[in-house]
Amino acid sequence: MMGERQTDQPELFYGFSLERHVPSDHLLRSIDRFVDLGDIRKQLRPFYSDMGRPSIDPELMIRMLIIGYCMGIRSERRLCDEVHLNLAYRWFCRLGLDGAVPDHSTFSKNRHGRFRDSDLLRRLFEETVARCIAEGLVGGEGFAVDASMIKADANRQNSVPGDEWEPPDNPGHAVREYLAVLDQAAFGGATPVVPKFIAAADPASRWTGANGGLAFFAYCTNYLIDLKHAVIMDVEATTAVRQAEVTAQRVMLDRTQERFGIWPERLAGDTGYGSAENLAWLVHEKGIEPHIPVFDKDRTDGSFARRDFTYDPTDDSYTCPGGKELRQYWQESRAAKAQPPADGLYRYRARKADCDGCDLRQRCRPGDAGRKLLRSIHEGARDLARDLSLTDAYLSSRRERKKVEMLFAHLKRILKLDRLRLRGPNGAKDEFLLAATAQNLRKLAKLIPMPQPAMV
Repeated sequence: MMGERQTDQPELFYGFSLERHVPSDHLLRSIDRFVDLGDIRKQLRPFYSDMGRPSIDPELMIRMLIIGYCMGIRSERRLCDEVHLNLAYRWFCRLGLDGAVPDHSTFSKNRHGRFRDSDLLRRLFEETVARCIAEGLVGGEGFAVDASMIKADANRQNSVPGDEWEPPDNPGHAVREYLAVLDQAAFGGATPVVPKFIAAADPASRWTGANGGLAFFAYCTNYLIDLKHAVIMDVEATTAVRQAEVTAQRVMLDRTQERFGIWPERLAGDTGYGSAENLAWLVHEKGIEPHIPVFDKDRTDGSFARRDFTYDPTDDSYTCPGGKELRQYWQESRAAKAQPPADGLYRYRARKADCDGCDLRQRCRPGDAGRKLLRSIHEGARDLARDLSLTDAYLSSRRERKKVEMLFAHLKRILKLDRLRLRGPNGAKDEFLLAATAQNLRKLAKLIPMPQPAMV
């Protein structure tokens, strides 16, 4: 006989435990071990008034933001709905079954105010780095650096030419932030070139077509990672130009040493970091081996390149393939009066008579004058980088450098951060810090196994 559900006598009391309904292998269970927000109220106390009604618990908001970025929930409105419905999310937020979920507008008010003023999100990220160090996930010997463009929340149709843009009479926060960073090396001061277009909604974002498709407005997230387990050691937001990325690399290396006392022996990067000035900074000022391809402009007409000439450091001269010398100065009187070049490039010239009678003249193509070579004042660091490129350690660093690219792929495909939701330089910083925090927490959860329950 088929039974029927009895509903006329409902139970008066329920014995329900969130702890028993969250699976033991749930990602948030593993992440929760590494989230310590015990001192968050102490950090934020100066930014709250002593009067008025109690605010929303800041720990609750931070835990909700961690869920959003770890689980790829990009909308704060949707995040509030998910926390309201999902038992695991309620457990992680310490809400219980009847705890009230704050309104989505609360996040914006706190992010633009207390969280930003107290630099709370930077501290939260650095606590995850410190935990990775404590758990032995950071080797500290080899680092890698790279940047990835993230689309800004700006419509490419709602823009004006860069030389025609003027701030509105009543600017929003994104415009005010743009005006505040015009002289900063990570944003407006990165390059004197006027942008082709400026977005009305987010003028600090940069118009770029570097990806090869349709141009768009973007920011760059810069990662400095440890090569042992691809732990993100630092993250920095910049405008989407190469000069800003090199500046961000220096900022992140200095900050990592200041915060954690860690200084790598070698740094891997792509050719964009291989300028003479940057290589000299790494080698001479920081004592770091640059496992970075040297940025060279090779000749494309088949003539002799600079690498075909042999440099003699003792005599400060080059020898061409034909056996003739190239010098800066052929008269000792001029050499004695020489000053360092203003543009950072020494010029070595061959005698015109030597070039006129040379059998390799057509291959060398010196023109009417003798052949000329340029040598950077930082050529010693460039030569060291070239020598390092022939070592096995360099090849290993080149392979391991792909770990940072995998982190960017994870950031965009799994965490869904392929487009920003917040505007302005500070909005980009907040999103990149939270995303890097989420990636480090997921790394800890993956590599540090959950403790097994004691046998009874």
